[in-house]
Amino acid sequence: MIPMIDWLIFSSLLMAVGAYGVLTARNGILVLMSIEVMLNAANVSLVTFSAYSTELHGYPDAMGQIFALASMTVAAAEVAIGLAIFLVLYKRHDSIDVTKINILRW
Repeated sequence: MIPMIDWLIFSSLLMAVGAYGVLTARNGILVLMSIEVMLNAANVSLVTFSAYSTELHGYPDAMGQIFALASMTVAAAEVAIGLAIFLVLYKRHDSIDVTKINILRW
């Protein structure tokens, strides 16, 4: 079995790559993809902690997998709503560049 620290390092690297993408990307689709990478990093951590924890009778706890599955369903809804918002923004402003779109101004 792969050691727990390796999975947590992998999850941390995924989180760092996602955060870098959110902070540097100008395209709205790339920002959404980076957010998804960050959510998947959190899912890897949840599954790792649940796989390496043992409850009664030595069986692994399944709560991490359940939370990861719930997180994936929320992420799918978030992507659908985000893509719909960017589609409307593209129709109105002919761009999905997040630095150029400022619709919250007075």
